[in-house]
Amino acid sequence: MAHGEHTYRVTVQWTGNRGSGTSGYREYGRDHVIRAGGKPDIPGSSDPAFRGDAARWNPEDLLVASACACHKLWYLHLCAEAGIAVLAYEDEAEGTMADTAQQGAFTKIVLRPRVTIRASDNPGLAKHLHHAAHEQCYIANSVNFPIICEPVIELAS
Repeated sequence: MAHGEHTYRVTVQWTGNRGSGTSGYREYGRDHVIRAGGKPDIPGSSDPAFRGDAARWNPEDLLVASACACHKLWYLHLCAEAGIAVLAYEDEAEGTMADTAQQGAFTKIVLRPRVTIRASDNPGLAKHLHHAAHEQCYIANSVNFPIICEPVIELAS
């Protein structure tokens, strides 16, 4: 694995000017496009609670998705090293944000990975590796709120 400093460059271009810019709170759209290198664009907006477009990704969705994807990538890596064959992985993660008059902040993310492993593999070890993946996850190590993991391990039939 590559050690050292890594840099990530992203461009966010606001596309919500309806002709008068931010002349008033209701006068502008929250839409934007997120770009990075030659990757597909991500259509973004704010949460619908903040006048955003529900059909577009919002920063809160992306934070939960980042935590979920980072955990999964570490988990798959650790399972491969431990000889556990993961055959399927799906996580229905949920983030909770408290929005107060002073400030909004995430209070937790709950990961709920449902993992199918080879019938001959050790489900106890497979479950334990979620703890190890959490310890390694760059996103989990970077946030100031808990990321809780509630895995379900199933054996392939």
